[in-house]
Amino acid sequence: MHPSLEAVVLVPALALLYATVVKPRGARAAAAAAALISIFASFFTSLQPLATHTFLWAHLLQNVVLAEWAPALLVLAVPSDRFRNVRIPMLPALALWLATYFVWHLPWIYDAALRRPHWLLHIEHVTYLVAGVALWWPIVRGAQNAGAKALYLFAAFVLASPLGLVLALIPRPIYGFYTHAPRTWGPRPLADQQIAGVTMALEQAAVFFAVFALYLSRFLQEEQRDPDVFSRAAR
Repeated sequence: MHPSLEAVVLVPALALLYATVVKPRGARAAAAAAALISIFASFFTSLQPLATHTFLWAHLLQNVVLAEWAPALLVLAVPSDRFRNVRIPMLPALALWLATYFVWHLPWIYDAALRRPHWLLHIEHVTYLVAGVALWWPIVRGAQNAGAKALYLFAAFVLASPLGLVLALIPRPIYGFYTHAPRTWGPRPLADQQIAGVTMALEQAAVFFAVFALYLSRFLQEEQRDPDVFSRAAR
């Protein structure tokens, strides 16, 4: 076992929040449980020391869980009669999520967080989770039609994808922390970075394309019933 604050503090805090305030039932409770389990597994298993000491791909996997998978499940877990008045506009939500991703992946900031694992790294992880919830809230809870949501998801994928592609294609390691990390097994620093970049790009393509396809299908069905829905989605 390799516990971290994310596993022993964040997960119980979220569990308490959802049990006492959000109160999901049925499938929504299962979504909340899946989100908490994914975070716990990412920060309590052997993935944790791999991420904080040795491999970039392991840390990026943790980031993906916090910024994309867990937030989507947490938002899906919120019952429809809860937080009805909470509205998060699409453009600010997308901007926050993109800024969080890109700023934390700047090499000097990324390395600084890894070298300060007892406070700055935790701040990084919490901001990923908050930005991820903001990203998914307009999709799951927003009043926009399916066409607007499909455009939003497409924009999120197109604007976020360069990060993974850069990591996969740049010909040298860019994170000093992992370049100088001691390794007794596994890929060397450049290969580690390439694996991380390709994995990140493929994961985002799969997740965002799947949800984009869902809302695009809904939009096309709406458009068949109401031909004017396209003009309203573009506004």
